[in-house]
Amino acid sequence: MKILHTIPREDGFFMPAEFEPHYGCLMIWPERADSWQYGAVAARRAFCEVAKAIAESEKVIMLVSFEQYDTAREMLPEYIRVVEMSTDDSWARDCGPTFVKNKAGEIRGIDWGFNAWGGLYDGLYFPWDKDNKVARKVCDLLEKDTYDARDFILEGGAIHSDGEGTVMVTESCLLSKGRNPELTKEEIEQKLKAYLNVEKVLWLPCGIYNDETNEHIDNICAFTAPGEVVLAWTDDTKDPQYEMSKRCFDYLMQETDAKGRKILVHKLPLPSPVYMTEEECEGLIHWDGEPTRTDGERLAASYVNFYIANKSIVMPFFGDEKDEEAKKILEQLFPMRKVVPVSARDILIGGGNIHCITQQIPLWK
Repeated sequence: MKILHTIPREDGFFMPAEFEPHYGCLMIWPERADSWQYGAVAARRAFCEVAKAIAESEKVIMLVSFEQYDTAREMLPEYIRVVEMSTDDSWARDCGPTFVKNKAGEIRGIDWGFNAWGGLYDGLYFPWDKDNKVARKVCDLLEKDTYDARDFILEGGAIHSDGEGTVMVTESCLLSKGRNPELTKEEIEQKLKAYLNVEKVLWLPCGIYNDETNEHIDNICAFTAPGEVVLAWTDDTKDPQYEMSKRCFDYLMQETDAKGRKILVHKLPLPSPVYMTEEECEGLIHWDGEPTRTDGERLAASYVNFYIANKSIVMPFFGDEKDEEAKKILEQLFPMRKVVPVSARDILIGGGNIHCITQQIPLWK
């Protein structure tokens, strides 16, 4: 593996869309006791269900600590690759590499700087040095060269590409003070254009209410095809999410993508608000003397947080009346893929969902 100090755009590499063909998917085994309740037993079962659903059509690589290797190997099917690697938590989307490819079908990784969603300003844990090495280690594992972009703080959940020159982000996340406060919005946009090799950045104003990542794009809006997106939506005008989703909808309706296309917005309903219970809180240890969750805390539940596998859409279910409605919408938008629901509350308690715990690896030649 070479560590590259050039720019992907100059080398002819770009970020493909998630709905393009994959070699496989990267995941990280849950273990951290202040993220995953009661020894992560329920979370591990949910991770296994996600991994098995994805593995039906692409390779799954599960990164696991030394301490948890035997447990993971026993719980996971033999066709899922288990690799020992040190991490601080289980968010493969955010600490793993962002993969870019060229027209010849070669792929490389981008090793962004990772500081646990805000560093010492408003980050979620410290230290994060193990996570900050994951992207480079994964590229080494796959024998793929990696671009050194550690001077720029960015997570995979903060960007969504259509593969045709457009990427979506949220202002609330990328302009947050804990990431790249020394850079202007224009400088951040130029960095994205250079490293993802895109012509246009769509800046949605915000994300999902109470999303502790400073409102990642992958929880509010996702490309389903070039020129088409799904947007998390509620009709409840009393819900604080209503105004947030409406602002994003109004923005998208007046924008075009890099190809000049008007963006077709499909509204994907949100489940009823999901709240932490006292019992769930009691299953989490405190971090730095403080609880990581509180009884009655609203979690950032969204059906948009799905993973696009080669032959399936793996989506979260919340035991909500909107589950089936959201599933039908995704079935209509992805007619060539099987929509596989996974009960995801035990993932959501950790702070994210199915898209957050996965990172696609594009198919290469």
